Amino acid sequence: MNLAILSPSRRLPFLLAAGIAVSVGGIGAGLASDHQDTPEVELNSSMDINDVYVFPGSTGDRIVLAVTTASPIATQSASFDPNLLYQIKIDNTGDAKEDLVFQVTFSDAAGAAQQVSVRGPVAPASQGTSNTLVGTGPLVQGAVGVALGSAAATQVFAGLRGDPFFIDLEQFFRIVPDRRPSTGPLSALPVSATSFRNPGVDLLAPFNALAIVIEVPKSQLLSSTAADAKIGVWATISR
Repeated sequence: MNLAILSPSRRLPFLLAAGIAVSVGGIGAGLASDHQDTPEVELNSSMDINDVYVFPGSTGDRIVLAVTTASPIATQSASFDPNLLYQIKIDNTGDAKEDLVFQVTFSDAAGAAQQVSVRGPVAPASQGTSNTLVGTGPLVQGAVGVALGSAAATQVFAGLRGDPFFIDLEQFFRIVPDRRPSTGPLSALPVSATSFRNPGVDLLAPFNALAIVIEVPKSQLLSSTAADAKIGVWATISR
């Protein structure tokens, strides 16, 4: 595994972020979706954070944090960008600043030969828009596309998964026609609409995303043992 891609002392400018806030005692509702939201990520989909998910883990004392990126992908050969630092950040004190981070980096191999390194949860070396790759904290390493780590501690999966986000995009563009693309099959939808179809048609169903999924004990992320303890979760990509 090549960890020299991003030096531990290098400060990295923030590029993109998306996130939600959840109640850890009984996972609450949050909203976040961010597919292809800027011209820059449309030109480089590896920098595109699609969605951030937080949901109960395999047992009641565990929690899952997941980030998808680079959707839509139709092929099986996609790889994470080895020149980027993928992060999941956690605020457990309510001040909208990260108290803990998971930092994820990838080797420069392609496809199934790529390796992933996940550090965290660990206190960040810096907060906000400047990001420093930490050199400490729990570490899980291994190949993409397989489950890594321990069922009692940190478990990790990084690789291709079907994009879980559902959107009836054709109908969305009929409802909000000024958001339609200027070219292509979705640029000219002849029938306007005021509501979504039931059932809807998931435009993303044929496509994959690159997913980073981390499961840990809830206790590793909380600063309080209160039943209604809350955390904020968001993801960033830096280079």
